[in-house]
Amino acid sequence: MRILLEKLMINYPYFAAVILFTIGALTVLTRSNLFKKLIGINIMESAIFLMFIAGGNIRGGAVPILDETNPKPLYINPLPSALMLTGIVVSVSVTAFALALIVRLYQSYGTTDARRIAEMRNEVTE
Repeated sequence: MRILLEKLMINYPYFAAVILFTIGALTVLTRSNLFKKLIGINIMESAIFLMFIAGGNIRGGAVPILDETNPKPLYINPLPSALMLTGIVVSVSVTAFALALIVRLYQSYGTTDARRIAEMRNEVTE
């Protein structure tokens, strides 16, 4: 048990990412309100960002700037951080688009409940 706790303490960013992703997935799967589903998706995205950035970090690593005084330092990989910045921009754009769609659905159906919207659509098609 002690070894497990030591491993969790060392790898806490990964553990936090798994917990966040689970919370987001449960929110998406158990809620019928579209705003809550969107928040769950954003929580899952944050967990993925945390996982990638934690994977690029190296304990004891230096900032990847050339330093002539230390010829062979251990550098942190900047690529995951750059990729996640791009992912964050895309995530914000998709969230804004989804919010616009949810507002439009609310204007059309008068509710943001996905089950109720599906019932209304089935009533119209029958």
